[in-house]
Amino acid sequence: MRLHEAKKDLYRRLAKEQGFKSRAAFKLIEANEKYRFIREGDRVVDFGAAPGGWVQAAAGFVGPDGRVVGVDLNEVRLKDENVATLAIDVNDPKVAEEVEGLLGGRADVVLSDIAPSVSGVWELDQIRQVDLTLRVLGLSETLLRRNGKGFFKLFEGERSAEVREEFRSRFAVVRVLKPAASRSASSELYYYCEGWKGVSTRPAIDS
Repeated sequence: MRLHEAKKDLYRRLAKEQGFKSRAAFKLIEANEKYRFIREGDRVVDFGAAPGGWVQAAAGFVGPDGRVVGVDLNEVRLKDENVATLAIDVNDPKVAEEVEGLLGGRADVVLSDIAPSVSGVWELDQIRQVDLTLRVLGLSETLLRRNGKGFFKLFEGERSAEVREEFRSRFAVVRVLKPAASRSASSELYYYCEGWKGVSTRPAIDS
């Protein structure tokens, strides 16, 4: 068995044993153990939430006094009392209003594990994933409190430098992480960001 296959089987088994909806939960768990960015009582929104592994992990971190809202095109079914889920397109103009209503205020943390439906054409999938991530950053202007934190998946490739510049423009601190639960052959990287400053401070490009 190849190393990446062994890792995949390990985290899949651990997810089943610990009751997580997906092995991806361990990516968030590792990141939060390292950076401690989700804390008890926090409000957290997770974009690209299906099937629900990150929402479950975040719900454990925030505890009964916190709140987690999972957003995805596909319905996510979880029974945790501190969790709400929303089946909606991230590009829907009502998404920010509906998320804030479910959170009960602005988020302390924005999570994004968002990805497009895979077309099989890598270049197209990567560009679409970049656009979705930029959309989440745009929504954060409404949803994320000042000095809030974020954790974002990004497919590395064409235009990924553009997103990294946006992270650095909008947050005071940006760190990159490749969690152990990620497949070694995968192009995905994760960015932990803290100190939300709000609207991009990058200079406009004249057309």
